Amino acid sequence: MGQFTTALITCGSILAVILATDSGNRRITAVRTAAPTLVAVLAVAVCVDSFPTAGNDMSLHLAGIGVGAICGLVASSLLGAHSDRAGDIRSTGGPGHAAVWILLCAGQILFAYGCEHWFGARMTRFTTDYQLSGSDVLISSLALMSLSMVTARTAVLQSRLRAVRAATAPVAEAAPDDDTDAEADRAHRRQRGTS
Repeated sequence: MGQFTTALITCGSILAVILATDSGNRRITAVRTAAPTLVAVLAVAVCVDSFPTAGNDMSLHLAGIGVGAICGLVASSLLGAHSDRAGDIRSTGGPGHAAVWILLCAGQILFAYGCEHWFGARMTRFTTDYQLSGSDVLISSLALMSLSMVTARTAVLQSRLRAVRAATAPVAEAAPDDDTDAEADRAHRRQRGTS
C-alpha cells in the first residue's frame, strides 16, 4: 500500500472518530477515550506492512512519535472539561478543536500525496542521503505520528477527567484530634463557669 493510501486510511479514520467523539459537549467515558486509540491501532496494523529499523529509521520513527505527541497535545489543549449538574464529567470540543485536527490530518495526507506525486525524486534523495529505508520508513513514521497524536489526546482527556473529579470531590472532614477536643471542652466549661 502506498504512502498516500496509508495516510488517507489512517488519518481519515482517526479524524472521523475524533470528530465523532470530541465535537460538542460529551460525557467522558472509558469507551469514548479508548475508541480513537483502538481505531488508530487497527488502522496502523492494517495499513503498515513493516517497521524498518535499519540505518536511521528508528530516529525518524522517534521523530514521528515526538511530533505526533506534540500535535496531539496542542489539538487537545482546545478540549475543555467540566462537571455538569448531574455530576457527569464532560468535555467540550468546539470549532477550534475540530479545525486543528482537520489541519493536522490534512497536512499528513497532503505530505503523503506529495511524496508520491510532487517531490518523489527529492524524497528518494532524502532517504538515501540520511540512510533511511525509502518509502516504507516514511509510511511507518507517519502512522506512528498519527498513533501518538491520538494517544496524547487520550492522555489529556484522562488528565482532565482526574482534575475535574478532584476539583468536584467533596472534601472529607478532618478527624478531630482527641487532645484538641478535650482542651476545647475544658475551655468551654471554664468560660461558662465564669460568666
